[in-house]
This record gives sequence, C-alpha cells and structure tokens, in this order.
Amino acid sequence: MANQQTLDHVFAALADPTRRAIVMRLCAGEASVGELADPFDMALPSFMKHIHVLELSGLVQSEKSGRVRTCRLSPDALVGAEDWFQQQRAIWEARLDRFEAYVMQLKKERAAAKRPSRTTKKKGSES
Repeated sequence: MANQQTLDHVFAALADPTRRAIVMRLCAGEASVGELADPFDMALPSFMKHIHVLELSGLVQSEKSGRVRTCRLSPDALVGAEDWFQQQRAIWEARLDRFEAYVMQLKKERAAAKRPSRTTKKKGSES
C-alpha cells in the first residue's frame, strides 16, 4: 500500500478536471505535450504546470527528445489508490452487513412483540 503522502499527491492530481482529461488521453498511448495541450484553451506554461503536478504524483512520466517532450501514463501510481479504495469498500461492506443484521433483529423483535402470547389467548377465550 502506498504511503499517505503518495495517496494525497495522486488524489490531489486527479482532483482537477484538466489533469483527469490528460490522464484519460494518455490511456490511449503516449503523446507530446503539444498534442496533449491542443484541446485546452490555456497558455503552454499553465498547461505545463498540470503536467508537472501529474509527474510529481507519479501518474505521468515525460522525457524530452530534442524540442519535443513526450508524456506517458505510469499506471503503477494508481495501485496505491486502488488498494485504498478496496480497503474502504471492505470497511463499508462490513458496516452495511452489521447494519443489515441489526435491522433484521429489530424486525424479529417487532414481529415477536405483535404476536399475542398464549396466556393472552386463553384469558380472552374463557370469558
């Protein structure tokens, strides 16, 4: 499992819609910064800040060849987040299972309280 600081960086990087769009584009394969920046209406220095955040989080790796910087997805960074989600899912499923058991117990108790007891039936039938 990734440490808390690594998870914080991954979740912070994915909190921004522009960065999520970059990650989704890189799922299709590596691309130059120019190709990645093309769909966005922002200056290249602003776009590079997004790339920098993604690199710091470990989600994206880039390398420069001549004048072209190429980016690619580094899916290993998501493993820690996936582990965290699985742990949270297990915790909540256990809580929901306990809650369901509690509700079922309450239903049984209410049903038992509504049933007339045998002593009540005998008293009513003797009159």
